[in-house]
Formats: sequence, C-alpha cells, structure tokens
Amino acid sequence: MPMDTLQNMRAFVRVVEAGSFTAAAVYFNIGTGAISRAVSDLEQRLRTRLLNRSTRKLSLTPAGEQYFRHAVQILADIDIAEAEAGNAYKRPSGTLRVHSFASIGHRYTLPVIARYLEQHPDVSLDLTLSQSMPDLVDGNHDISIVTAPSLRNSEFVAHRLGTTHSVLCASSSYIRAHGEPKDPMDLMQHECLILKTPTSSSTEWALISSENNVSVPVKGRVYVNIAESLALAIREGMGIGILPVHTAIELLNMGVLARVLPQYRAAETNIYALYRSRKFVDAKIKSCVDHLRAQLPGEIAQDHAVLGELTAKQTSNVTTDGLTGR
Repeated sequence: MPMDTLQNMRAFVRVVEAGSFTAAAVYFNIGTGAISRAVSDLEQRLRTRLLNRSTRKLSLTPAGEQYFRHAVQILADIDIAEAEAGNAYKRPSGTLRVHSFASIGHRYTLPVIARYLEQHPDVSLDLTLSQSMPDLVDGNHDISIVTAPSLRNSEFVAHRLGTTHSVLCASSSYIRAHGEPKDPMDLMQHECLILKTPTSSSTEWALISSENNVSVPVKGRVYVNIAESLALAIREGMGIGILPVHTAIELLNMGVLARVLPQYRAAETNIYALYRSRKFVDAKIKSCVDHLRAQLPGEIAQDHAVLGELTAKQTSNVTTDGLTGR
C-alpha cells in the first residue's frame, strides 16, 4: 500500500468520525483544502465515490460504508503493530536466539542466561551450541558468544566479556603409563591430543610461563572439535591435551585430571558477545548483553581463582615420583 494512500485513508476515517472536513483539518493541524484533496485522491484511486457532500452535512455512500469499516480495522492493526514494534525496544519480550561456542555455553552462557530469564519472565530462550563462527547476517541468531584472541573489524557490535586461557591436562592413568613431562620439550615424546577450534587446530603448542615462552611441535593421533570431547579423551588416558579453564576446572577440582607442567599455560583468549547493530537494538538483546557483561566476568574470575588454588596445592604435593596420590 503506498504511503500516500495510507495517509489519505487516515484523513478519510477522521472526516467520517469528526463529521466534517474542518474538524478533521483541525485534528491533523493542516488546512481544510489538504483534507479535501486527500479524500478526493483516495476516491480517484478507488474509482468510486466514498462521501456524499452537501453544504449542510456529509454522508457515506454504500461503497464508502464498506470501505470505512475495512479502513478502521486496517488502521487499528497498523497502530497495534507499530506499538508492539516500538515496545520491543523498551521492554524485553519474545524469543531470544543465542548462539554460543559449546564449551563456554555449558559453563557460562546457559547458567548466566538462566539467571537473566528469571528476571525477565516474558523472554524465552532458543540456544544453539556450535563450534562454528555464526553468520549473524542471516538473522537466525540475535547474540553470539564466541572465543577468539581478537576479532577482525566487522559490521557487528562486539563486547568483550572477559579473558581466559587453557592449561595442559592429563589423567593419572596416562601419567603412570607414560611418565610426567618435566619440561615443555618433553611433550614431543608424548601422545598429544589436538583441539580443533574455529581459530586454531595447531600442532605447534605455544606455552607461556612467568619466566619464558616456548613453542613446542607436538604430534598425536586424535583431533576433536569440542573441548568436552577432548576432556573425555584425556580422562580415558589417550594422551595429554590443552583444555580451556572453563572445561578443565570441574575435572581438576574433582581430581579426575591433573595439570601437566602447571607453571605453563596456553596464550590468552577473549570471550565476546556479538550482535548485529547499535541502531534500534531490541530490548531483550540489549538487556541480555548488559546482563552478560555484568555477570560473566565474575564467573571467569571465580574459575581462575579456583584454578590457582588447585595448582598451588598440586605443586606442593608433587614428589620425585610424579603426581602424588594419582
């Protein structure tokens, strides 16, 4: 429907409801002639007379009566649609479609958004866990939570939610069978499990300590694309792997896994929340991102604090025989 037709329809309905062109003109704060032309243009487009005009009163023609009923309903539907659309930018409601990398989704995204949903009962969640970078342009997701050392400039809005890293882990059964590496270069003699991510699947492990950085070429027969699967392979004694802190922390805390070369860690990576545009951001998207920015850094810090305590305890218990009690 052309915009001028919609405007003319509003003028026509107001003329009928007010009972005169003059009253309608006062309502719209325009001249009476403009209102008269709007109705005439509408009649011309419809090729039918809608109003019977006389010096004393206006009356609807049969076609005008029918058109008036439809016009009132159409304009009411448009007003409702505009109100609902406008309200979407004021009050969080509707389905929030979130994409998250799987490992951070399990540890951080879902628990944090669960608390968000408690505060916003009119919002529902559609969560997709995947290790692939999303295409926000396709409109299938409102927010994406990803990890990357950095992000290339893009048309998307990116908020850094925190910084984390990964640690070397092994099971007690693997250590008993193959010995414990004492130096990063010892890893070259071990079966190493490779985590494939959207940003890396390297067999060159860059390790960082407070004293030095080292790059170690490693080899292995097992490649996986999800950190939880890598954790399971490590738990089964298949080799040594590098796990993100958020994946390793519970297994380390339970004593199922132990850190290998605890003085070393992998390079830091950032956790980002991405969405499409700064302009006209839906209330549920803005409020959820604000919630993630407020809550997620604390979750990351808590895991890192626990990791520090566990590492200190493990280091103090290390004997010449390897990992004590494992």
